[in-house]
Amino acid sequence: MRFIKSLAIEYLLLLYLVACLAWLSLRLFEATLLTWAILLLPLLLALITASRRTSVGGRLVLPEEQRARGILWKIEMVVALVVSFLMGWVIVEVKPVAFFTQAQNTESILSGIFNPNPKELVPMLQALVETIYLALLATVFAIPFAFVFSFFAAKNLMFSSLPGKITYVLIRTLATIFRSIEAIVWAIIFCVWVGIGPFAGMLALWIHSIASLIKLYSEQIENIDPGPVEAVKATGASTMQVWRYAVAPQILAPYLAFTIYRWDINVRMATIVGFVGGGGIGFVLQQWINLLQYRNAAVAVWAIAIVVATLDYISAKVREKIV
Repeated sequence: MRFIKSLAIEYLLLLYLVACLAWLSLRLFEATLLTWAILLLPLLLALITASRRTSVGGRLVLPEEQRARGILWKIEMVVALVVSFLMGWVIVEVKPVAFFTQAQNTESILSGIFNPNPKELVPMLQALVETIYLALLATVFAIPFAFVFSFFAAKNLMFSSLPGKITYVLIRTLATIFRSIEAIVWAIIFCVWVGIGPFAGMLALWIHSIASLIKLYSEQIENIDPGPVEAVKATGASTMQVWRYAVAPQILAPYLAFTIYRWDINVRMATIVGFVGGGGIGFVLQQWINLLQYRNAAVAVWAIAIVVATLDYISAKVREKIV
């Protein structure tokens, strides 16, 4: 069984490397490699390397006392890193020469950013305040949902029964899906749903915050001291009583710190969701950029930077006092 697991790991790793090299050869040299060769060549190599205890598969599958010293796994990892770097370089189309020689194209933008128009400061403050409270409401509305669901997404609380395991997997999966969809995508959905404006932006940040806080909260629950939990269980307490008297006292301070940190994140993300109609200062910033009014846009940029830096400093101090 261990050999099969090691073979599977080696095959997937080598398949990735061969597929990357085939793509690079096609992209750079227009040389094609047959599909059957891409699938079978890694299998042949995996049959050779999987039997060695020094391979990546062997080190991952075998117990520590059975692992042998060797450099095969190091060679495999170095090759994987180098091939991945080359893939990234080609796919992203990195152009260092253009970066260092075409800076003059941004002259109008940079001159506008460092020469903001003070006349737009007062009108911009309304949008800035809207951004701050948009993020605040999204965070506040997310807290009760994330707090409740985090208990059902903690492995140490839910894995004692089959229904608990099913609930854990379901909530964790949904939280991962909702968190993987960026807030700007949610903003587009809610702009169509409820119309363009700060309410759509708030809903986008709200649903993304719930998913993110479930992950942070539940992981904190999984790291609690099990002693108080066992002690309360020994008294014959119910599940809700265990959560209330053994779990909650250990997590309230970290929960508060995570919540403040999430509000800090939401203020930054509120700017981005504004670009697709989610309200706030991001919506105003996009309009000025589209009109090439870079001096006016600079007021929004500096306002965002100052507010984010201030909130970052305050939230860091608060978390430092709490944790």
